Order: sequence, then structure tokens, then C-alpha cells
Amino acid sequence: KELYNAYNIHATILGNTGAQMGGWMRKRIETPEDVSGLKIRVGGLTGRVFAALGAAPQQIPASDIYPALEKGVIDAAEWVGPYDDLKLGFHKVARYYYYPGWWEGGPCLHLFVNKKAWESLPKHYQAILTAACQTATLKMTAKYDRLNPEALRRLASQGAQLTKYSDKLLDAFYKAATDLYKDLSDKNPLFKKLYALHERYRKDTALWLRYTDAHFDNYMLFKEINGGGV
Repeated sequence: KELYNAYNIHATILGNTGAQMGGWMRKRIETPEDVSGLKIRVGGLTGRVFAALGAAPQQIPASDIYPALEKGVIDAAEWVGPYDDLKLGFHKVARYYYYPGWWEGGPCLHLFVNKKAWESLPKHYQAILTAACQTATLKMTAKYDRLNPEALRRLASQGAQLTKYSDKLLDAFYKAATDLYKDLSDKNPLFKKLYALHERYRKDTALWLRYTDAHFDNYMLFKEINGGGV
């Protein structure tokens, strides 16, 4: 809220896809050296992380991604996940479907409202809109969790090759990202403040999830895979 106040905006979380995939590649990348020269459709801070490893990030609208991949104008592209990616047919022009989407482990969408307009609303209208956004967020996450598995099966049956980012690559991306955040923190006091809060929360959450969700999920995934559940 402190960040958006500077732009006269009231922001409310409205939607979350859950963890996304790591993009489509026309060729395999297995080491940090393989990223050098990679032309990938990706934006924001993620693009800067890829660029730190020598990639050439591209800003391309959704409608132009498929032909750009098909013609070799770009080597790779990230979008959302199986449910959305299947509709755009990326698997027909880029075989390797990478995971995880390390830059979007749970990306939040937002509703932006002019701050003065928001403050002019009656309190019960503000409460109604906030509650509606919360409900829509839960429904959106549930929708993607329901529809992504079947879409993933269809993509695999049509030739998509699920490919994991190697630990070497993930380590390189992690280092490049943390170096970028440190640089931004040195230059931007507000970023430094927000990132410090985020880091503290992430460490606390990791401590908790280590003993609960992560352990339970890993156990159940192992049982499902080895028991023929998926």
C-alpha cells in the first residue's frame, strides 16, 4: 500500500494462478552458459535476471508469441501454465516445456482504484468490494488447480517434453536475482524497505512450511506417483 500510495492508487489483490510453468524452449538449456544469447519473451525483473546470464529478453504481446517462436525470431517464451498455454499452441513450435516457473511461484493480480475515488466510497461498499476480490482470488486459484492437470496431460500427449530446470541453472538464476535485488536496494530506499520485509516473511514462512505443507506435499506426491495415482 505504501508503494501504491505514491501513485494515488488503492490496490487490492484480485486473482492468483498459483505456481506457473517455466516457459517453452525451442532447444534445451542445461547450464548457465546455455542461457547466453537466448532470445526469450519475458519481462519485468525476470527479464533482468535472464539478461544477467547473457540472455536477450524480448517484449512481445500474446498474439505475436506463436509466430515469433515458429519463425525463430525468439528461442523461448514464458506465458502462464498448461491451461492457458494449450490454447495458444506453443507446444507445436517449441518442444521443451520447462518447470518450475521460479519467477512466478504464486503471482498475484490486483485491482487498482484511484485512491480518492476509493476513499469516497461508503465503508460498506469498500467492504463488499474487498470481500468480492478475496472470493474471486480463491476461485481463480481453485480453477487453475482443477484445469491445469488435464491440460498438462494433453500437452504431453501432443509432444510437449516436460523438462526440469537443472539445479545449476536454478542456482544461477537465484544468485542473479538476489544480486539484482541487492543492487535495487542500494539505489531505491523504498525497494530496500519492502524487500527486507519480504525476506523476513519468506524466512519465517520457510521455517513453518518445512514442517507442514512441504513435508506433507512431498510425501503425498511420492505416494501418488509411485502408487499410480498420476
